[in-house]
Amino acid sequence: MKPPATQQRFLDLLVAMARAARRPPSRREFLTNSGLSENTILRFFPTWTSALQAAGLEPYTANRRLDDREILEDWGRVTRKNRKIPSRRVYCHVGKFDHRTVARRFARWSQLPQEFRKFAQGKPEWAGVLALLPSPSPSPSANRAPAAPASPDPRRAFPPVRFSLPGPQPPSSPPLPKIRHSRLRGRPTFGQPMDFRGLRHEPVNEQGVVLLFGMVAKELGYIVEAVQSAFPDCEAKRQIAPHRWQRVHIEFEFESRNFRDHGHSLTGCDVIVCWRHNWPDCPPHLEILELSTLIKSLPHSNA
Repeated sequence: MKPPATQQRFLDLLVAMARAARRPPSRREFLTNSGLSENTILRFFPTWTSALQAAGLEPYTANRRLDDREILEDWGRVTRKNRKIPSRRVYCHVGKFDHRTVARRFARWSQLPQEFRKFAQGKPEWAGVLALLPSPSPSPSANRAPAAPASPDPRRAFPPVRFSLPGPQPPSSPPLPKIRHSRLRGRPTFGQPMDFRGLRHEPVNEQGVVLLFGMVAKELGYIVEAVQSAFPDCEAKRQIAPHRWQRVHIEFEFESRNFRDHGHSLTGCDVIVCWRHNWPDCPPHLEILELSTLIKSLPHSNA
């Protein structure tokens, strides 16, 4: 039986993308570049693997280890398109790979320009991107003359020992690491002080994550449509191309691993918004927004 036209269009697009990329696309890549909604996929195929099989393609192997060259080439492509070094947020929307994977591979996100410079040196096709990168700054100690060794004092067999007590801490600083007080019963507890736009402390539960996401959703590129107590917690839209928006389903968790512990379905959610990402084996089709990391790149005041 010939499939319906909409299903055939989906399969044709899937095959065309696989042919262009010389590999099956991931579900996220397909949704980003096809203009079709996830509901279209779920209407015909219960899983992404079954959709690939219907198109005659091998299942997508997202867990293969990426070559450094693949990551750096994609980062360079995004930099060229953006005409400047992309932030995590920009790369998350335009790049091919998960920004956490990229940052972990090269120790930290800020290391990418330096790593790309080494990779692209002598490759004329990347000259335009290299021109967008800041000049490598010399090491502060590179031009410093070595200090002359101090002359030993024959009258003193041992160096002096000095003791110092810690000075007073600023009001917003946490207590000294070794100081712990007994908890008083019947009183609420708070997270670490952070003073982010009137939110004085870090979230300690899922409700705090919901509140914080509501404060920064617009800056992260989301428009919230509805929030509910049933799974998934939130329905929102986000921009995927000029004048094109797409619906996404969001689940709020204090820690990403709670999604697994709560027994949620893997097919009814697109994004987990959490305070702390601690689920190393998270399925690759679930996008993670770790607020404790993201808010570091946002201004702490609305003023």
